[in-house]
Amino acid sequence: MTTMTEASVREFKMPDVGEGLTEAEILKWYVQVGDTVTDGQVVCEVETAKAAVELPIPYDGVVRELRFAEGTTVDVGTAIIAVDVSGGAAPEPAPAAAPAEPAAAEPEEAEPQGRTPVLVGYGVAASSTKRRPRKGPEAPAAAAAQAVQAELNGHGAAAPAKERPLAKPPVRKLAKDLGVDLTLVTPSGPDGIITREDVHAAVAVPEPVTEAPTPAAAPVPAPAVAVYDSARETRVPVKGVRKATAQAMIGSAFTAPHVTEFVTVDVTRTMKLVEELKQDKEFQGLRVNPLLLIAKALLVAIKRNPEVNASWDEAAQEIVLKHYVNLGIAAATPRGLIVPNIKDAQDKTLPQLSAALGELVTTAREGKTSPAAMQSGTVTITNVGVFGVDTGTPILNPGESAILAVGAIKLQPWVHKGKVKPRQVTTLALSFDHRLVDGELGSKVLADVAAILEQPKRLITWA
Repeated sequence: MTTMTEASVREFKMPDVGEGLTEAEILKWYVQVGDTVTDGQVVCEVETAKAAVELPIPYDGVVRELRFAEGTTVDVGTAIIAVDVSGGAAPEPAPAAAPAEPAAAEPEEAEPQGRTPVLVGYGVAASSTKRRPRKGPEAPAAAAAQAVQAELNGHGAAAPAKERPLAKPPVRKLAKDLGVDLTLVTPSGPDGIITREDVHAAVAVPEPVTEAPTPAAAPVPAPAVAVYDSARETRVPVKGVRKATAQAMIGSAFTAPHVTEFVTVDVTRTMKLVEELKQDKEFQGLRVNPLLLIAKALLVAIKRNPEVNASWDEAAQEIVLKHYVNLGIAAATPRGLIVPNIKDAQDKTLPQLSAALGELVTTAREGKTSPAAMQSGTVTITNVGVFGVDTGTPILNPGESAILAVGAIKLQPWVHKGKVKPRQVTTLALSFDHRLVDGELGSKVLADVAAILEQPKRLITWA
């Protein structure tokens, strides 16, 4: 068996794959200990708050260690895999044993000069992250802190340091995020291991407020931690895209003053044009549907009312007018709602816009939308009509000025040329940031979109 020295081992650290993201979850490992890897080979897939991304290894060698299991959330800058680059065979993995003495934090190993393991197109995280110390008994400082806390809680002299509770790294991180002290959680897992459900149950139970006991009083036993009925409830941790979406929507809803206007419009001529375009040679092999013409109508409306395409700079107290339109299309995926955008959509012809929409939808459904594709949007369209919904009140994406919701297109009785006839009708809803867009401007944009969909020939006369 070949002996490997620490100098021959290179560690690949979790890169910043989304411009400022601080963590990512390891979804899947494509290699195992002992596998040979080459420079540029994808070794794992991670999920950030924005997208799922495959990570290539920047070394040739043999996998020596996978530092984290699948499903673990890892901070950016933390080593996730170790590779022996000496060219020797990998050693057989030895069973892990509990250290007899506290293990000192290992020194940070320098990366080889001239190369930094990051994805192509992304920068290196601004701050470096030290490797986490190995598991061991609690440090004296932590024991001292517990002693002080015991004094504050009115228990008199500091009690001896408790044994470290058994819990996996993801569970410890969950407890840290929720502010739960694992020493107070009753474990329900095998061998006394604390599970995620135990942590959630501890959050649901408020900490009791007790008065300091008198010297003669008996010690007050700790309250039993309630455990929810797993047969009747399922708890899903909020992470990744859903967590980012929730935070973004809360920030948007309570930062930008929303105004929503509605209009119901006869889109019969637009639907006829869609059928004609499907037979056009220029659109062979392209996705042609009502959303294509609605997107083009919105782009024309923005061209006629450019002030609507803006953002609010709170720090500088300025309105930033955009001379480009990065058109976002809200897409529902198994990972949650994402909003990739078509860059410089204002410059695209109708066939080019159709091709871009088709690529965007296909990539989103496959879960391969890149973080860059979801950044720098200016205006968004959300098509709730595909779910049979008439309309809704959409919430702005942070940093954008407007979002257009498109309802279901239905055959309805409509007054056309003085007679009641069955016509294809839909309802549009435009939400906008009232700091940037007043009622007049918002109404003009929505009215222009409706007018184009009612008379599609305006795409020619107004473009």
